[in-house]
Amino acid sequence: MMTVTRAAEVLLGGGIIAYPTEGVFGLGCLPDDLQAVERLLSIKRRDAGKGLILIASSIKQLGGWVALPDGRPIPEPDPTHPVTWIVPPGHRVHPIIRGRHPGLAVRITSNPIAAAICDAVHSPVVSTSANLSGKPVARNRFVLRRQFAQRVDYIVPGDCGPASGASEIRDLTTNKVLRQRRQ
Repeated sequence: MMTVTRAAEVLLGGGIIAYPTEGVFGLGCLPDDLQAVERLLSIKRRDAGKGLILIASSIKQLGGWVALPDGRPIPEPDPTHPVTWIVPPGHRVHPIIRGRHPGLAVRITSNPIAAAICDAVHSPVVSTSANLSGKPVARNRFVLRRQFAQRVDYIVPGDCGPASGASEIRDLTTNKVLRQRRQ
């Protein structure tokens, strides 16, 4: 898949991509590239205190990024109902990723393109919705290109799915719903 190879090259080179996720298009970079994270926040005009989500294709990719409590694994993803989990952060997490929150937001992605990108870079990827802060999320490729073609380094071709809308957010320790899934 040539598009995934190109996305990986951009990410490994310190770039920012726009890409499909389960329910919305996302903007992403590598979480340990602090210059890229700061640039992503600037592009999005996002308050750094809000924190960012990391997506991964498997729990193995989150080694060092999460410090899961004993006996509390991240549940397997439900492709039609994505859940972002708030978990204790691991030693690799820079404060800019968490923002002002004590926990780290992570999701095991069920979108095949997003998962393939994570696999290609052997890392979780920052995932924040493709919109300027306070504006609606880009829901189709036309709007995505119009808003971000001049701002990001690569727009990954492909469709969102299999869900629709932003993911639900839950606390792994308490199972409390912090944000309902947005359609």
